Amino acid sequence: MLVSRFRAGSLFTLILVVFLFGNMTHVGATQQGQGGALRLLFWQAPTVVNPHLSIGSKDLTASRVVYEPLATFDRDGRLVPFLAAEIPSLKNGGVAPDGRSVTWTLKRGVTWADGRPFTADDVLFTFEYATNPAVRATSRASYRAVERIEIIDDHRLTVHFRDVNPAWAVPFVGSNGMIIPRHLFQDYAGANAHEAPANLLAVGTGPYKVAAFEEGDILIIGDDVVSMVKIIYRPNAHFREPEKPFFGTVELIGGGDAAKAAEAVLQDGSVDYAYNLQVDIAILEALEALGKGKLLAPPTNRIERIMLNFADPNRETEDGERSSNRYPHPVLSDPSVRRALALAVDRAAIAKLYGRAGRPARNILISPALFASSNTTWEYDLEEAAALLEAAGWVDSDGDGVREKDGVRLNL
Repeated sequence: MLVSRFRAGSLFTLILVVFLFGNMTHVGATQQGQGGALRLLFWQAPTVVNPHLSIGSKDLTASRVVYEPLATFDRDGRLVPFLAAEIPSLKNGGVAPDGRSVTWTLKRGVTWADGRPFTADDVLFTFEYATNPAVRATSRASYRAVERIEIIDDHRLTVHFRDVNPAWAVPFVGSNGMIIPRHLFQDYAGANAHEAPANLLAVGTGPYKVAAFEEGDILIIGDDVVSMVKIIYRPNAHFREPEKPFFGTVELIGGGDAAKAAEAVLQDGSVDYAYNLQVDIAILEALEALGKGKLLAPPTNRIERIMLNFADPNRETEDGERSSNRYPHPVLSDPSVRRALALAVDRAAIAKLYGRAGRPARNILISPALFASSNTTWEYDLEEAAALLEAAGWVDSDGDGVREKDGVRLNL
């Protein structure tokens, strides 16, 4: 069974993992490419294979097959080195005692998939690229705290921050920290960033490179022809671990809709893996019962939530700005109202809509356990919610079914 690290993302999001009988029989093999073809289907099609121009997780996922960060976090929230030789710390001298810089040491012998050497200069270029306003990089916020990059030698660099920064493991780490090659992007590091051929035919330091990025009509389920994107990945012959990657080819098909993606794995068997299936859980479980694939809902650190605007959207400043923090919301600025709303939300009932993937939450950050708070609780109590509103002066004085206070109706 293919084990995925992708996370659940949205309503009725479940990850489908099919039993790859032919491919997985070679799981003990040590020769590169022994696993045959791995076929992936994202019904929301990737548009670019450049993590710094991505517009969502679909693009970041397509890029991560090719590119690598200096390090990333594992499922337990601990940093794991990729292009870095080790994780910086106070003990090894990588993290400065004053909290204003971090020094990274890079792995030696790493090359790009075209055979060119990977060096600290590529890390510097990635910073310059992501922070250039003309590029309009979607990863720019990850580098906001960085003042400058100091190259010590080909395999060492220091990231200097504008101020004391406990979040030193944000730049060059995780999905927004993937390093791109200077020699392929230096001519496209401005307003022409979207014109770079490597945005599609990506060449990275990871186990695969993009051999083809195709757009057109693809026969996906039965007689249905859908306009889709197809990305074909081939093994990186220069990858630093010669026995990897396992799969000889990775095909990522993007497009169609969630229902067709579910059928492609669980009914038709034309693909091995489909992601982010926003399909009714009853339909997915009926397809799973056919025995061709398996539904998985792995733990996630993301939650579905409603975010409240504490500013008044119905008032404007003299400059025409709405929802200005100069004008507090006439209802939601009252803590008693917010507490009452929290008590009036039946989280357990909502969680059931997600099937096996759903569980009620109160915190924004619920995993990994290393960071999740265990000191918060939630409860559903309509009587307590009503009592809070009454005590705060929100009462239905005219009997129309809507509470009011000082002439303001509690109507959202």
